[in-house]
Amino acid sequence: MPKRYPAEFRRKVLDLVEAGRPIAQVAADLEISDQTIYVWRRQHLIDTGRLPGTTSSENAELIAARRRIAELEAEVAIHRRAAQLLGEVVPPIDATRRSR
Repeated sequence: MPKRYPAEFRRKVLDLVEAGRPIAQVAADLEISDQTIYVWRRQHLIDTGRLPGTTSSENAELIAARRRIAELEAEVAIHRRAAQLLGEVVPPIDATRRSR
C-alpha cells in the first residue's frame, strides 16, 4: 500500500513547487517520488478549478456512497436469504386453515 502523507505536508510541498523550486529538487530534498508531487499538483489544480476533473471532496463522496451501497446490498441479500429460509421452514398461513 502506498505511503500516506499528511495534508499539511502535501500543502508545504506544493508551496515549494509554486514558489519556483524544481520538482526534482524538492523530491530529492524530501526523499519522496517526483511522480508523487506531480500527482499532488495535478489534484490541487483540479481542486482549485484550474483543470477539469473530479475534486477531492467529490471523490470522497463517491467513495462513501459506494461503501454505503455495498452495505445496503449486503443487507438486502441477508433479508432475501432469511425470507427464503423462513419460507422453507414455516408453512404458508393459508395451508394451515381447514376448508369448511
